[in-house]
Amino acid sequence: MSDLMDKREQLVVERVPKGLLIGGKWRPASGGREYEVEDPSTAQALCAVSDAGAEDAHAAMDAAAGAQASWAATAPRERGEILRNAFELLVERQNDLALLMTLEMGKPVAESRTEILYAAEFFRWFAEEAVRIDGSWKTAPDGNGRIWVMRQPVGPALLITPWNFPMAMGTRKIGPAVAAGCTMIVKPAHQTPLSMLALAEILGQAGLPDGVLSVLTTTRPGDVCGPLLSDERLRKLSFTGSTQVGRKLIEQSAGNVLRTSMELGGNAPLIVCEDADLERAVEGAAIAKMRNIGEACTAANRIYVHASLVEAFTGRLAEKLGSMVVGRGSEDGVQVGPLIDEAGRSKVDELVRDAVGAGARAVIGGAPLDDRPGYFYPPTVLADVPLSARLLKEEIFGPVAPVVTFADDDQAIALANDTVFGLVAYVFTESLRRGVRYAESLEAGMVGLNKGVVSTPAAPFGGVKQSGLGREGGTIGIDEYLEVKYVALDV
Repeated sequence: MSDLMDKREQLVVERVPKGLLIGGKWRPASGGREYEVEDPSTAQALCAVSDAGAEDAHAAMDAAAGAQASWAATAPRERGEILRNAFELLVERQNDLALLMTLEMGKPVAESRTEILYAAEFFRWFAEEAVRIDGSWKTAPDGNGRIWVMRQPVGPALLITPWNFPMAMGTRKIGPAVAAGCTMIVKPAHQTPLSMLALAEILGQAGLPDGVLSVLTTTRPGDVCGPLLSDERLRKLSFTGSTQVGRKLIEQSAGNVLRTSMELGGNAPLIVCEDADLERAVEGAAIAKMRNIGEACTAANRIYVHASLVEAFTGRLAEKLGSMVVGRGSEDGVQVGPLIDEAGRSKVDELVRDAVGAGARAVIGGAPLDDRPGYFYPPTVLADVPLSARLLKEEIFGPVAPVVTFADDDQAIALANDTVFGLVAYVFTESLRRGVRYAESLEAGMVGLNKGVVSTPAAPFGGVKQSGLGREGGTIGIDEYLEVKYVALDV
């Protein structure tokens, strides 16, 4: 355990189960393997957790398959009440859970607390959706018989969650699966397993029956996911992560024709039109860029500003981001924490150096902070970014805001759509007509119109093109965990 941790931090980490959850029991990994979880702000170990392998995956699949029938038969109201109980426990324990998340992921505690409350809302939302699963009944068009349509749980599901939102990406998948009546095996990212382990313990305390949820922490995802994806008893895969990994998982899922949901990479454009409210645009851009230290698939990756505003906008954005306090996320007043690991920081630095080498100018930032332990990179604003720069084509996943000038709406739309991704786009304009045109023309699953944040449990989250398949959240989020069955009646 890191010698830089205070007593409260140590206690929060010590309370979390460190084993695998299989069949309602916490147990070590087969062979007793463990791995260390790192604090990205110190580059020191927080603790060790179990490192699952193929044998553990088979055991988890046995538990999920064994519990599926009885769980599917559980009353919808009962499933909803379990989610409601878990919602209340998350809210009650938000401070400790936020600190735990900060220690393993790096973001400031205030932002971690916001994620805990956001994560909890998925449980409250799907607690209410559990009792609204419906079907239909109608007379056949020729009058001979009846058409009965029902919706039933898909069955055992594998849920793979990322490191950047370690609690919310879990509840966004677990919530609808519980509401629908599906058993689950969760594989959290190896960098941030503690939040998921704490969440699993809370769900047990909320009344989730043994076997409905298993959690496998591992540094060997192939050894764990391979056997699960090839098991005919698995019926569903939900993954949040990179497009590169998503493609491989889709290929692996093809053998058993699994139902898949994919929330993949993004390359979000943020467009500031000539009639935009400048202060609102700067504020929205700062939020869209710096939320989660820029480590988000929804982060503004390409900022296109009309030529008439680009100088003023760039200056004000640089001033705003430059005033943000960088430091360890558990310290008071810190607004920007470390990146997740050295590989993440190195990639950000590589992309910035590529852009500057091609002619971009660093208005603020532009180089790693090497004067402290951990993986820190300062807020960075780049001006005069050429269209050839790699960071306009690849996810940055860091606090870097590249600004590009455009001349008219047609050019802005063409630039925004010039990507294989299509998760989210942001537009700032005071014109309703222009806003509607952009909303309809942009190739994205979500659009923030004069808003820097689009995520809410009450709306469908997901993208088009290579940003994914399916939607999470909203009234249709539960559909990913339900199969449609049609019954023809001769009456």
